[in-house]
Amino acid sequence: MTVDELLQELSARIARTSVPHPTKVAIDGIDAAGKTTLANALARRMKQEGHEIIRASIDGFHRPRSERYARGELSPVGYYEDSFDYERLVHLLLAPLSKEDPGRYQRQAFDYLSDTPTPVMLESCRPQAILLFEGVFLFRPEIDPWWDYRVFVDASFEVVLQRAIARDGSRMGGKRSTENKYHQRYFPGQNLYFNLAKPKKLAHVIVHNDDPSEPFLTELRKV
Repeated sequence: MTVDELLQELSARIARTSVPHPTKVAIDGIDAAGKTTLANALARRMKQEGHEIIRASIDGFHRPRSERYARGELSPVGYYEDSFDYERLVHLLLAPLSKEDPGRYQRQAFDYLSDTPTPVMLESCRPQAILLFEGVFLFRPEIDPWWDYRVFVDASFEVVLQRAIARDGSRMGGKRSTENKYHQRYFPGQNLYFNLAKPKKLAHVIVHNDDPSEPFLTELRKV
């Protein structure tokens, strides 16, 4: 399957999702699986097709650094339990977009790079709008019921580690430091998620993305 064919298929499936409020799409997967790239490409395509797209990410709902690393910077439990503020995500974004007459919503609440709250910027949309929301741990019980369509981007730990070194190595202190953080924090944290939430069983479709130039799709659930 080509990337264009994948985007066409996903766009059609999402557009067929029938709900009386904005369609909330979760694009889940482990770090560096390709979630952001897919979400951005899908957003461009669906905008060209005439859809009103709301693009957001779990990165905009981080907790402060002091809370994220309270159990230690390499703690996998801390990564899974303490990274994100799900209550604010629901209150500011998911709940307003679940109304037939959508309430004003906020795409993000916190800038994790500067470790500061973001300015309040309320927006509005039509009931036909589509939220494309990407990030890790999106099918965990606290927020899974809010999604109307679930995409899981699948890639092996070996592949994503090489992507992470290329993408984040300089920010994380080099190759060895990046490998240590992924092996001690991120991968064990993801395994906690896999064991507790079973995200691949909750997805409507899985996008297999070890080779981004030739992804392919497996349908698990019909809407």
